Amino acid sequence: MLFSTAALALGLLPFALSLPVEKRQNALPPVNSGMDESVLQLALYLEHLEMNLYTGGFNNFTDEQYTAAGFPAGFRENVGVIAQHEDTHVQTISTILTDAGYTAVPPCSYKFPYTDPTSFVDLANMITSVGIGAYLGGASMLTDDANLLTAASSILTVESRHDAYLRAGVGASPFPTSFDTALTAVFAYNLAQMFIVSCPQPLPITLLPKLTLVSPMPPPNLQPPTPAGTTLTFNFDPSTFFVAVDPNAQLYIGMVNMVTNVTFVEATSCGTGCVTAPVPEGAAGAAFAVLSTFSGGLNGNQLSEFGALAGPAEVVLS
Repeated sequence: MLFSTAALALGLLPFALSLPVEKRQNALPPVNSGMDESVLQLALYLEHLEMNLYTGGFNNFTDEQYTAAGFPAGFRENVGVIAQHEDTHVQTISTILTDAGYTAVPPCSYKFPYTDPTSFVDLANMITSVGIGAYLGGASMLTDDANLLTAASSILTVESRHDAYLRAGVGASPFPTSFDTALTAVFAYNLAQMFIVSCPQPLPITLLPKLTLVSPMPPPNLQPPTPAGTTLTFNFDPSTFFVAVDPNAQLYIGMVNMVTNVTFVEATSCGTGCVTAPVPEGAAGAAFAVLSTFSGGLNGNQLSEFGALAGPAEVVLS
């Protein structure tokens, strides 16, 4: 379904006006370097995406539809609160950038493949996991000003609360792993592209060839967790690779999961542009699969910079 920003915002407006207005007296942190700016532009890019997603989840379904799908009373209202939070994040990051003399990236046009409350929440869990990963991955780059790092961290913790609430709503564990997974800017930006129709101002970040998870799809309530050894099937287009690869070369899936750990497993060909690979031992929560010719020895940053043939594909394991 494709929803315009304006229509969604208007639908949410009566709800937003009924909520108490937060008065903010604190000064916004400065942007002290080009690195700060690039991290914040990506954060804003993803916040626009999430605001549109959650606004649609509020506007396109009624309380009765959420209740009929098994969600607790007040769930739709809280989806609206999350949308308001995302709008606050958008306005805050935009102001930080414009105050520093930068042009804040505008929203894109989006298409979200959900059809009912349950598929909306499942999708929101996937997208919010990408946002959490992007904030974690960008934190180490915000070294010029402690206040800016604190501001970004305070958004990250709220995003995590959103995701825990959504997961609990579908009957999944609100905290499936001991650690969340950090994503590089390249990986986070590429994961967002599957929901983008067009953008007036794309970010200057490399677009990688696509890797698509074909099966298995996670159950709606993410229970039971997908066990180690489960066969995953991925599709890709070898004609889009940035480098020439021997059709008979051994390929691998690098699974980024929890912090920046990467576990490499051998991929088995299932035809041109198709491989299978087992879920690695110990993988859980949201993992991110990358097709590579490397069999190991790379961390998440190196895999993103030069080790990826295609990807990433998000794999929700629990």
